[in-house]
Amino acid sequence: MGSGVRRNDSKGQGGVARRTVIAGAAALLIAATPDVEARAGRFTGARDAGIHAFKGIRYGRATRFMPPVAEPAATVRATAYGPSAPQGSRRYQPQSEDCLFLNVWTPGPDARAKRPVLLYIHGGAYSNGSVVDAMNDGARLAAAGDCVVVTVNHRLNALGYLYLARLDPRFPDSGNNGQLDLILALQWVRDNIASFGGDPGCVTVFGQSGGGAKIATLMGTPAAKGLFHRAATMSGQQVTASGPLNATKRAQAYLAKLGRDPATAPLEALLEALSATDPVLGGGVYFGPVLDMRSLTRHPFWPDANPQSNAVPMLLGNTLDEARAFLPAERFADLTWETLPARMAPELRVDIHPEWVAAQFRARYPALSPREILWAAVTAGRSWRGQVEEAEARARADAPTWVYQCDFTDPARPLSGAPHTMDIPLVFGTIDAPDAPSGASPAARAASDAMMAAFVQFARTGTCSWPQYRLDRRTTMIFDAAARVEDDPRAWERQLFARVPYIQPGT
Repeated sequence: MGSGVRRNDSKGQGGVARRTVIAGAAALLIAATPDVEARAGRFTGARDAGIHAFKGIRYGRATRFMPPVAEPAATVRATAYGPSAPQGSRRYQPQSEDCLFLNVWTPGPDARAKRPVLLYIHGGAYSNGSVVDAMNDGARLAAAGDCVVVTVNHRLNALGYLYLARLDPRFPDSGNNGQLDLILALQWVRDNIASFGGDPGCVTVFGQSGGGAKIATLMGTPAAKGLFHRAATMSGQQVTASGPLNATKRAQAYLAKLGRDPATAPLEALLEALSATDPVLGGGVYFGPVLDMRSLTRHPFWPDANPQSNAVPMLLGNTLDEARAFLPAERFADLTWETLPARMAPELRVDIHPEWVAAQFRARYPALSPREILWAAVTAGRSWRGQVEEAEARARADAPTWVYQCDFTDPARPLSGAPHTMDIPLVFGTIDAPDAPSGASPAARAASDAMMAAFVQFARTGTCSWPQYRLDRRTTMIFDAAARVEDDPRAWERQLFARVPYIQPGT
């Protein structure tokens, strides 16, 4: 009996000891994560693998269809993401109209460090997406580059870009509220990031797809001037904004579907009305920045690169096989040479002879199938063309500009190519994220290391290791398992589509 008691006592003491050790470790973890005192308040984060993470920091509040306002200083435990913007997709949860939150990763919150800051704007056009996606985690990029990484959520779709100004005088800024959210976030960074170890005078905005388009728009937005010092766009561009008359037609179509006052309608009703038919393009209603002559007074890259930002170094990139991501193979399983032109025409989003395009691509690339020709032509004519327009405009202005192309294909999925979104995990170093198209092979790690190094160098110095983009050579860095530099890659495809004027899809 006595020995039994001793065994029980020993087990109890061990349990107490283990609990004490666990509690002590937790206390050490908290102690190792210093609170940050900033202009916006006092923030407690968490530490993981040597990086301090501060998640779910509110940078503003917004009333529906109104510009955002800064948040008063507060004491915050910043250890969990804030809600994502409401959207048609239910992928990211929770979602809330109260979605103006940002996240910060830093090697150390020392105000003397003055590390370069990289602020990421997510993709999903102007209607979907969130930085809570695992591929957007900033820890590895912050560690690899000894830099501060910030990611931002903001209002999307109707809540961020429904242009009501010509229909309802209560909401004069409604067509660009999503952009105004981003400007407020950049102001927060300017005022607070030094306390997290960042340099407010060395801020790089980078973004993929819709994020890149938002950046191109910010480069021509007067209120954004001086808030960032380099810009990198990944498969995203905005040559022209939506005109106010077309934006009003879209608002009318949306409101007809909604059937009630948008200021007081339930959120679910606002989201359901996103299925309204676009009166200009067809399909779902397009949302994007509007030339409202208030926050946006000229097109970002038409008729030229906006002089406001020509002194800002810019890095533009795209992936080799963009269109594979939005033209899935199964949708075109029955594609033939005979049906290719008709199926291709609406996907190109440009008024060009589809039979001629198909014949030209088939002659140029005789080994490709109809589906591969579709992907190549749509990538060149629709997905890549806007980037070409922007790079050419900046080259004509002698603006500091570099261009890359991501050719990397996951070795485990050789038929997937280098689709839209491939460069996200490569730049963030999140190649092992659940949905990362890169896979986590040694080849992916090599490509990721190269892309991270390039983005960090650009953020730190405002330059890249390869020559600037000039019209005489069009030098481009090709990121793959082994990086290389080429002059004017895909020149034939660029020249083919240069025969017709470029019109930004949706505008």
